[in-house]
Amino acid sequence: MHRRTFLTGTGAATMAVAAPPRTGAAGDHTGGRVPAPATGRRIPRVGSGDLAALRDAAEAVRHADSRYGGGSEDSQSAAALLVSEVAPLLGGDCTPAVERALCSVAAEIARLAGWAAFDTGRHRTARGYFRQALYLARESGDEQLGAYVLTTMALQAMLCGRAAEALDMTAGADRKAERAPRVRAFVRLVEARAHARQGAPRAASAALAASEDLLDHAAAGAGNEPRWIDFFTPARLAADAAEIYRDLRNPRSCFYWDAQAAAMAPGDFTRSVGMRLAVVGSARVQAGDLDQALVLGHRSADILSGVDSRRARDYLCTLASDLSPWHGDQAVRTFLARIRPVPGVAV
Repeated sequence: MHRRTFLTGTGAATMAVAAPPRTGAAGDHTGGRVPAPATGRRIPRVGSGDLAALRDAAEAVRHADSRYGGGSEDSQSAAALLVSEVAPLLGGDCTPAVERALCSVAAEIARLAGWAAFDTGRHRTARGYFRQALYLARESGDEQLGAYVLTTMALQAMLCGRAAEALDMTAGADRKAERAPRVRAFVRLVEARAHARQGAPRAASAALAASEDLLDHAAAGAGNEPRWIDFFTPARLAADAAEIYRDLRNPRSCFYWDAQAAAMAPGDFTRSVGMRLAVVGSARVQAGDLDQALVLGHRSADILSGVDSRRARDYLCTLASDLSPWHGDQAVRTFLARIRPVPGVAV
């Protein structure tokens, strides 16, 4: 295996991992250590047990991120996993099949490290991890995962105000995900969000409809889909669709999709539910319904109070900005005063 370079958790340093010579093991094994030729240094023997442990660790990080945000200790542990667990194994002894599987799970963990950095506003560090994830996914031959990583990068670009760049990335991801309907559905959803940020309602609606069709196709199939895409359900699509129509200043459609997203459980998807409430609150402002906007704003703040996510707080910031023309209203002032002390929220 060639050299792998990973960003550390700080984003300020790198660590190169060189692979020692292969020992030529022909079969799979659960793991362990073997002496390296010539040096006698003991190197990891990578097997199915190592892969299972890494996959379980990745799942734990993914679910913690959804509940507690990218700044939580569990979410931040993805970066440490790359250094302490993944990097040594990438220099270990394994069969070609195990090597590909290891690159795949390493890509998944690198993507999670990038997502945690992105969620806490460390965009340069996030991009570094995402590039590593994309490289590792390519090494593994896992086109589904490569498409998902590229779509995550597109989502970051879109939320950072680079919608045109996001559309270029989703076009590439769509080609990679040709045989994976659920992944491709997610790609088309992010495309729809980018079109909405550009103020293109027809293109956004067409991409959203394509995403919905692909998700229906995925649900009807009996494919063995990877665990990392199981979050993408009709309710999650609906939550993002509500934001699409908020961005297009179409509150009626936003409310319709919000009703479809109600199945998302706050206990499992805490950040997503809290952000959606802030989004719909902004749509209520667009519709002139300040009372309901404030109800949603307070509910969003309640749900997000235990979530460490700069990105989620930015959604509250957007709602606060939308409410600012009514700062003379006592109820609005109460809401603004409530969220003003929250780090990262400027009102």
